[in-house]
Amino acid sequence: MHADSLAALAAAIARDLDILGLPPRHWPAEVRAPDGAAALDVLVVGAGMCGIAAAAALMLKGVRNIAVLDAAAPGREGPWMTTARMATLRSPKHLPGIALGIPSLTFRAWFTARAGAAAWEALYKIGNADWQDYLSWLQHVLALPVRHGVTVQAVVPAGTLFQVATGEGVLHARHVVLATGREGAGGRLVPDLVDPALWPDRAAHAGEAIDFARLAGRRVAVLGANAAAFDNAAVALEAGAAAVDMYCRRAVLPQVNKSRGATNPGYFEGWSALPPAERWKLLVWLHDERSPPPHESVHRVLKHPGFRLHFSSAIAAARPSGGGVALDLPGGPARADFLIVATGFEVDLGRRPELAALVPHAALWRDAHPAPAGLERAELGRYPFLGPGFELTEKQPGACPALARVHVFNHAAHASMGPIASDIPGVSAAAGLLSTAIVRALFLADRDALQARLEAFAEPELESTPFFAPQVLPGRG
Repeated sequence: MHADSLAALAAAIARDLDILGLPPRHWPAEVRAPDGAAALDVLVVGAGMCGIAAAAALMLKGVRNIAVLDAAAPGREGPWMTTARMATLRSPKHLPGIALGIPSLTFRAWFTARAGAAAWEALYKIGNADWQDYLSWLQHVLALPVRHGVTVQAVVPAGTLFQVATGEGVLHARHVVLATGREGAGGRLVPDLVDPALWPDRAAHAGEAIDFARLAGRRVAVLGANAAAFDNAAVALEAGAAAVDMYCRRAVLPQVNKSRGATNPGYFEGWSALPPAERWKLLVWLHDERSPPPHESVHRVLKHPGFRLHFSSAIAAARPSGGGVALDLPGGPARADFLIVATGFEVDLGRRPELAALVPHAALWRDAHPAPAGLERAELGRYPFLGPGFELTEKQPGACPALARVHVFNHAAHASMGPIASDIPGVSAAAGLLSTAIVRALFLADRDALQARLEAFAEPELESTPFFAPQVLPGRG
């Protein structure tokens, strides 16, 4: 029944697309690479949630000469089955997923086809594995051109193209979309107070692979009290850790997730229309408000008697000591066997080696809009200053025009575009904005070829009527 229902859903999708006339025929002009092969119109780096959304939106607008590359194996794209250690997604189940305006593409349609209407009604929130299965299904049902196990090593401007070095050789593309997630926006943030000598035996960042089975019977310390901190603490306790001590610099946890109040089309499509000064003010306010951990994650750790949360306990230093970790705290020293650093990720495209040829020319927010007194935030100033199509902009006009064809479709877009390029609620809206911008850029670049194609169009409308005049058709006069 499960297979039959999914087959019926696939048929419904095909019918929906047929009724809408989607995808249209490929329309951009053909551009040749230096080796004579046809260059890609768009190369999408990353086949996770945002990469799938970007590729699908482009294909539904007739941009079909694309490729999607991901270093991971099928089913391992993005964080959902690797480093996202919550039990369920944090978004409500009724959000449509990557629907792009087509009901049969929603998560609900897929889940109901697979598990039934009663299971949908009983579902509280979406499980990580279910979300990954849904994303994998979208790849298949939309026939997206995804290549797995392919790394991207360098993106270098080459005239009107980019030369992209990959683990499988060189590709040429007209536009590049960086759908590379939070880590692809910079990298893991590890405070200087944590001694690197702790790695790999006595410390790990929450965003990297951790062998939790090794923590059974051990004392674990967690630096930070965000959502990832609670999720990693829970997994450690569920794996048999003897105790988990979480150290929080605040006296109380944040209480309201203000970002959830910005999940509407106004913020999704209007954020980038705000003047830079207004965007910066809003960004700083949301940054300073912070977000609490989800209540589900808190209840998950509270099931375990070995969990302790220490407020007003900023760790001043963490270093090797004996066979464990020594922690310097306001109330005195403490020890642990293992440290989990849950301090998130930083946005710094300069940390991405594949972008080394581009980043020196790209404007950051601190370049394009220096913060007014009292609103300086160094970490936010490192976000790239993007145009309305998620494209990089030049620090010095004319120095690297190719930046306009590099689209940052990951968390680094947050300052310029709002909460749509890395969070589930706005991903379809983000893909719409991105694909529209690329379509416009391709049309402008190809206008001469498209004009010639238009002038050569000669389908005779009146051939079946007595007023047919073949002598005036193009090429017959």
